[in-house]
Amino acid sequence: MIDNYGREIRYLRLSVTERCNLRCRYCMPEDGVFKKRHEDMLSEDEMIMVVEAASRLGINKLRITGGEPLIKKNIVSICSRASAVKGIDEVCVTTNGTLLPEMASELREAGVNRVNISLDTLSREKYAYMSRRGELDTALRGIEAAIYAGFDKVKINTVLIGGFNDDEISSLAELTVKYPVDLRFIELMPMYDSGDFDEKSYVSSELVLKTLPDLIHQKAADGVAKLYKIPGALGSIGIISPVSNHFCASCDRIRVTADGKVKPCLHSDIEYSLKGYNTDEMEQILKSAILSKPLAHEPLSLNHRSGSGRNMNEIGG
Repeated sequence: MIDNYGREIRYLRLSVTERCNLRCRYCMPEDGVFKKRHEDMLSEDEMIMVVEAASRLGINKLRITGGEPLIKKNIVSICSRASAVKGIDEVCVTTNGTLLPEMASELREAGVNRVNISLDTLSREKYAYMSRRGELDTALRGIEAAIYAGFDKVKINTVLIGGFNDDEISSLAELTVKYPVDLRFIELMPMYDSGDFDEKSYVSSELVLKTLPDLIHQKAADGVAKLYKIPGALGSIGIISPVSNHFCASCDRIRVTADGKVKPCLHSDIEYSLKGYNTDEMEQILKSAILSKPLAHEPLSLNHRSGSGRNMNEIGG
């Protein structure tokens, strides 16, 4: 489907839960999330109805997110049913990777084509600090399990944070030399009013290019990422700049939260409810949401935070 600004919308990010087994400081509060009633969240059947309605509008790429989607007891069933929906060509799961050692092969068999794994540091101490409860070795085993399971693509998402991991750019990039994975450096977005990050935390992704001067630019496109490669590496390096150089003009996605709200724009509090509707009605609501996508969101900065109205775990990463 084409929106009012000529963009083809073909990508749905569907959150299946707001909950997570970690408490990453840029994503959610230390005490977790306010637990909503079960009946207020999308059921598995409703999630599949959303995917079916979206596919009717030409959406062919689905990313399943959270919170942490792998803590969902029925996640394999959700993935299997979603991958079987007519018109859906690709199903990707975004995860912190800590549950992949046990689940990677099962997800692959369920029809998941790709996995994106969040990893912000290679330091055990810093990983424990940022996640508040996770262990780095478990996440690294998750990456290896994903590679072994044979997904079409394994990506690592690294949020670039000044004073935290800006001294690890080179070592993180080396993962693309050691493993057949793609690494994406993503600028930190000011999503909620947390005291954990100050103005020094928000650094431009241009720092990656300065730190890795030998990177070779790649002409191939990969969504919103600008692609580069370390000479001889197995995978690529991507730079995603939602703050310093937003990509609204080419935005091709909509998001659906775990409680059934369509967000036409990540950084807007405008939402449309899908809860309680049938597939035909969901299709019309999704169409209305797509036609309401703004041309661009307001500029983001430490003093001008996202207008999303939610923490990132309540939207879907």
